[in-house]
Amino acid sequence: MNAFTSRLGIEHPIIQGPFGGGLSSVTLAAAVSNAGGLGSFGAHHLSPTQMREVIRDLQSATAKPFNINLWVSRYDPGAEETTAAHREDGLRQFGAIYERLGIEAPLMEPPDDFSFEEQVEVILETRPAVFSFVFGIPDVGILRECTRCGILTVGTATTQEEAAALDEAGVDMIVATGSEAGGHRPSFLRSAEQSLTGTLALVPQVRNVTRKPVIAAGGIAEVRGIRAAFQLGADAVQIGTAFIACEESNCPPPHREVLFTPSAARTQLSRRFTGRLARFMSTALLDELENSPVPALPFPLQASFNHTVKTEGVRLGDSSLLPLYAGQAALLIRHRKASELMGELITSLR
Repeated sequence: MNAFTSRLGIEHPIIQGPFGGGLSSVTLAAAVSNAGGLGSFGAHHLSPTQMREVIRDLQSATAKPFNINLWVSRYDPGAEETTAAHREDGLRQFGAIYERLGIEAPLMEPPDDFSFEEQVEVILETRPAVFSFVFGIPDVGILRECTRCGILTVGTATTQEEAAALDEAGVDMIVATGSEAGGHRPSFLRSAEQSLTGTLALVPQVRNVTRKPVIAAGGIAEVRGIRAAFQLGADAVQIGTAFIACEESNCPPPHREVLFTPSAARTQLSRRFTGRLARFMSTALLDELENSPVPALPFPLQASFNHTVKTEGVRLGDSSLLPLYAGQAALLIRHRKASELMGELITSLR
């Protein structure tokens, strides 16, 4: 037991990363929680009604604590509504790709009709053990209400500056996510490009500005990464890519399979799939988009243009058309089942 496990009432200081983009699953989160870790579900894209259904399913699948993750900032500036200029720029980036695949350009849907605050209302109503968030800090009133309801709050920092802000705001725990991590870079005080501190440097920097439990994330996929994180001052680790590769995740099979190939060695940071900086495995499609003279649209407009291509990639079983989220530790992945991965990690902690 340490400051992290005793606070949550769990056995092992291991968190399954809360994947966005529909990659999370109730099955995976419950499997990790039932094994004594903390399972997570990325719910930022879900409506309040959908969130209630997921949380109800999780409560049925496990009696152990689990984590629901949301994005504080759900739109980039300029993306609150779609304009003709947005559509033109999107088609200039993706038009040739649509034509090559024989698919139609997407209709420009209006923004979601729900807010972060409305999603938080579901958190307060259903009371999961842990509420984590990225891309900012919720209003102090939300944090206080979570405390009143017995919900532990976990903020995410990409720099020491962000960690200090989270500590001052009163969050219960802080994730220090290094630039090696797969998925989005959830920076909120400066641009993501200006906040690319690696895990090795970031974890002790965060440890220096808070007495609260620190969770190391980024570049951790097996026992050596866990041991290093604890030496740096972390109380727990958050593992993403290694859990995405497990069959219990909602990762499309072509994405999952390519994580076990030498292609996992090459990753890059890009805004081209969603409009926000994220780490993906490199593909010819990503290279093509990177070479476009048209800047990526703000999130989530860029994602709406890519969604049609992603859907076709899933239909065809073609990994080259998918946004292949992966961290720099992907080459260390060995397990295809969450039980096997958790078993190895737990054994290493004894």
